[in-house]
Amino acid sequence: MYSMGSNARIVWTFLLCGVLIMVLTAGVLISGTTGIDAADVWRAVTGGETSEVCRVIVRDVRLPMALTALLCGMALSVSGLLFQTTFDNPLAGPSILGVSTGASLGVAVVMLSFGGWLGGGIGYYAGILSGAFVGAAAVLAILLLFSSLVKSNVMLLIIGILIGYLASSAISLLNFFSTQQGVHSYVIWGMGNFGGLTWDRLMIYAALAIAAVLSAMLFIKPLNALLLGKRYAESMGMNVRRVRNSLMTVAGVLAALVTAFCGPIGFLGLVMPHVARMATGTANHGVLLPATAIIGGAGALLCAWLSVVCGGGQIIPVNAVTPVISVPVIIYVILKGRK
Repeated sequence: MYSMGSNARIVWTFLLCGVLIMVLTAGVLISGTTGIDAADVWRAVTGGETSEVCRVIVRDVRLPMALTALLCGMALSVSGLLFQTTFDNPLAGPSILGVSTGASLGVAVVMLSFGGWLGGGIGYYAGILSGAFVGAAAVLAILLLFSSLVKSNVMLLIIGILIGYLASSAISLLNFFSTQQGVHSYVIWGMGNFGGLTWDRLMIYAALAIAAVLSAMLFIKPLNALLLGKRYAESMGMNVRRVRNSLMTVAGVLAALVTAFCGPIGFLGLVMPHVARMATGTANHGVLLPATAIIGGAGALLCAWLSVVCGGGQIIPVNAVTPVISVPVIIYVILKGRK
């Protein structure tokens, strides 16, 4: 049976994560390339009297950045948890399985092949979103096809890794034959960015991300059944292949959403489910799934804050920060698995 964890430990985990999210959100709002006093930040957020420049920076730049990071962390972490449970592998994740790479390939096709034709503005942005979803959907379709032919989760995981390598190769070819400006734009996009969404785009992203995370909550019982083994799940009358395909679809949509709106954010989907397991001491998805979402949001906010305070007057790319936080956790998981 899966570990249930202690109630006190679980409650403290949620409380501490809630406090951490509030503190990190305040940190993102206060920190930035332009110095603004905490009092002015508070007045800008609450609608108090402050300068127009301060209000624009806080409410239209920093607050959307904080909310984007929170949603991104939640979506990627839940996606990683679904993949890890589905494949019964602690190192499964949206980037490992090629879903994020497939979404990146779709964006690369749009930016490097049709960027000039689409122009700028809404058409260009819609093209990037469409490319990300089409690329992720293509990889998911291939994985779902092989899932009907391959019964082993390990073999399906290996196929996902190979698909990711093929997508990366295609991206390299597109970069090689593209213009210098196109390559520069794609490289900047590929570094990941929490600060690129306006309020209109953020509302769309928030609605889609929250809906996808809530959809994942519907699979708590099947996820717990999969933890106890395929035979146990089948003895309960569960169609394992159908559930596995549904879980991969939801996880793929979550990863595609993040890639489409924020770029290919690495490591969070792989690491945060492990942090949630260590924090709660349980494998019960009734607790673990919401804990993973909250801890993932806090982790992404931490990355967003570090990208601001460590930039020396500039905002450094998110993907330059995530490995620093994530790699020690991955090494710990690997060493713990050896024992």
